[in-house]
Amino acid sequence: MHRLKPVPQTMFSLKDKVAVVTGASRGIGRHTALALAEAGAKVAVAARTEEKLAALVNEIAAAGGGAFAVKMDVADAEQVKAGFKQVLEKFGRLDILVNNAAITRDGLAMRMKADDWDAVIRTNLTGAHLCIQQALPTMMKARAGRIINIASVVAQMGNAGQSNYVAAKAGLIGLTKAIAIEISSRNITVNAVAPGFIETPMTDVLGDKVKEELKTRIPLGHMGSARDVAAAIVFLASDEAGYITGHVLDVNGGMYLA
Repeated sequence: MHRLKPVPQTMFSLKDKVAVVTGASRGIGRHTALALAEAGAKVAVAARTEEKLAALVNEIAAAGGGAFAVKMDVADAEQVKAGFKQVLEKFGRLDILVNNAAITRDGLAMRMKADDWDAVIRTNLTGAHLCIQQALPTMMKARAGRIINIASVVAQMGNAGQSNYVAAKAGLIGLTKAIAIEISSRNITVNAVAPGFIETPMTDVLGDKVKEELKTRIPLGHMGSARDVAAAIVFLASDEAGYITGHVLDVNGGMYLA
């Protein structure tokens, strides 16, 4: 059983804040929800898989935190609209949005099916845009908020066989910078986190040989954990990160140095 740590009384406290985390049923999203709850936030966890969300909500609640499950496919505009309405009805406010939901449909560019291209762009990029649109009215009225988009190291350095995924994640970085400028006057920050190769269900499909080769390209010599990424997200969600916006925070073990 995961146990929540005491809510910090000084730095990085999210006490009384409300967060939405998309793609929260596993991997980075799941660990982000747990970390935000540890920091004191109430967390609305969103994904397409209700069973895993229910287990996560129960885990957070059993450790003394507050959580709420929202079944949502971010590629569906109506589901996104309905999901955010549920969050506001439940908690009455929204302070933090973490756009983490993502899928892969890998393949060489010359052979990539149109459906595979469209599905990845729709979920990984358009989905974030739809969630931001629903979050902004509440945040702008409150004149406060944190939006954190989960990009990827491959958005910065490219990756063969993932042109759709790379394009979507690179677009997410551009979206981050554009929205950061648009809403800066309302005291809302918009940042991105670009994880490197992280031990998650998404990378579990890689063979041991591929993982060992990847490690040789990472100066720290090992793949990261979802918890490493979650810690960066908690920081950007905190009051202490209030003077950071339009930034891409790399969590990649030194694999890519801008």
